[in-house]
Amino acid sequence: MQKLMGLVRRCVDDYNMIEEGDRIAVGVSGGKDSLALLALMAGLREYFDKSFQLEAITIDMGLHMDYSAIEGLCKRINVPYTVVKTEIAPIIFDHRKEKNPCSMCAKMRRGALNQAILAKGFNKLALGHHYDDAVETFLMSLLFEGRISCFQPVTNLDRTGIVQIRPMLYIHEKTIDHFAQRMELPVLANRCPVDKTTKREEVKNLIFELSQTYPDLKERIFGAMQRYPLPEWEPHGRYKRPKDEE
Repeated sequence: MQKLMGLVRRCVDDYNMIEEGDRIAVGVSGGKDSLALLALMAGLREYFDKSFQLEAITIDMGLHMDYSAIEGLCKRINVPYTVVKTEIAPIIFDHRKEKNPCSMCAKMRRGALNQAILAKGFNKLALGHHYDDAVETFLMSLLFEGRISCFQPVTNLDRTGIVQIRPMLYIHEKTIDHFAQRMELPVLANRCPVDKTTKREEVKNLIFELSQTYPDLKERIFGAMQRYPLPEWEPHGRYKRPKDEE
């Protein structure tokens, strides 16, 4: 816990993610990444040198998922929790019958989340993207769009005034897996009908295969994103590449 909070703290400091008095919402899907972020942000709140408020928000996609265990976790770590009910999944899969639903789903989910955040007066949204997500997104942009691009550690949404932050960018996915198991986080099964069949899953498998020959592939890509920085990727603090955890 302390080691991972240290990585979160370093990422937050490198990109100036948190300011005094911030009201931060954590987007909680029920997956391991968002629950790990919630637990780590709650821990960081206790000793960070700038005080901030924290709340968890879940967008219920209409997939008949039970969030009571997450509600229990939030009570234990003293974080308010809100579930926003929507019909996003039925609209996409039942009514529109989208063949490529991921893009529209992401837009609708972001819209619902931003609306909920604005209604509650939050100024920042913390998202659970991690080290591997960044590498995968970079390769997806290159392979499928012909662009050198990735999401930013800190993103200012001009139309809403919300600032998105990604405090877990220095933590590897398998480290998060182990953390979620050790902490017995209430990870929910993904009920999305297209789970494990997306372009991201293809790229994840490609990276795994290439890493058998080039073990430091992910570190090289992530380091390149910072050394020859994509927009907003150059860290302000001293960056040391996070080592893969066993």
